[in-house]
Amino acid sequence: MRFKLLALISLLIGVPAAMAMVGGGDVEFKVTGAGPVVFSHESHVGAHFQACTDCHASPFTTRAQHKQVSMAQMAQGLSCGACHNGTRAFSVKENCQVCHQ
Repeated sequence: MRFKLLALISLLIGVPAAMAMVGGGDVEFKVTGAGPVVFSHESHVGAHFQACTDCHASPFTTRAQHKQVSMAQMAQGLSCGACHNGTRAFSVKENCQVCHQ
C-alpha cells in the first residue's frame, strides 16, 4: 500500500513537470511576403540543449524590444542568422519551409 501511495505521489508531481512548457513556449512572427515563422523554445532549449543566455539578451531581447530583421540581414549573421549560418545550424539561406510554415 505504501509503495502505491508513493508511486501515485510521484506520478502526480512528475507528469505535470514533464509536460511543462520549456522556456517561453512557441513564439509566432508574422512575416510579410512569406509564411509566418514559429520559433519553438522546446526545440531550441529542450532538444538542442541551448541555454536561455545563448540567445537572451543578445542576439534576442524581449518581444517588446524585438526589431524586425530581413532575410538579407539574417544571412549576414543577425538575429536567427547568428546560429543558422550553415556551420552551427542549418543556414537561413536554405530549407525555407523549415521555418516558414
